[in-house]
Amino acid sequence: MNINLEKATMKDAPIIQELVNQFARKGQMLLISKNEIYEHLFEYLLCKVDGEAVGVCALRPVWEDKAEIRSLAVAPEHHRNGIGLAMIEKQLERARKYGFKQVFALTYREDFFKEAGFSLTTLEALPKKIWTDCLKCVKYPDCDETAVIIDL
Repeated sequence: MNINLEKATMKDAPIIQELVNQFARKGQMLLISKNEIYEHLFEYLLCKVDGEAVGVCALRPVWEDKAEIRSLAVAPEHHRNGIGLAMIEKQLERARKYGFKQVFALTYREDFFKEAGFSLTTLEALPKKIWTDCLKCVKYPDCDETAVIIDL
């Protein structure tokens, strides 16, 4: 199995949207539009296995010293192959290069993020800017995600 992590390009928008939205339709992530992908294209990392896109992960700057891991999705048939962890490690490497001090995520998979070195935090400890995404969520204001964070 040949795994390759690469920056997303415009032609990758449909597969990014499908990878994310298959989980969003199950209530496990927020739906994402192609427009949002285009606007934030430089944040996305794509994982390809033998040339086929099977995973996506974004790193979004949120504040001067904080960034967020978001839109992390791996095709179900590729779960438990280390793809998600590889993408997180690559995005944490990018975060360090950009000078971020912390990276956080909102997740239903806290054990997965703990494997990657994250620890639990509270929503209140995160920048208020994240609430703009929360307002788009069908579960707002009754968030059932767990906030996790890692110091770099």
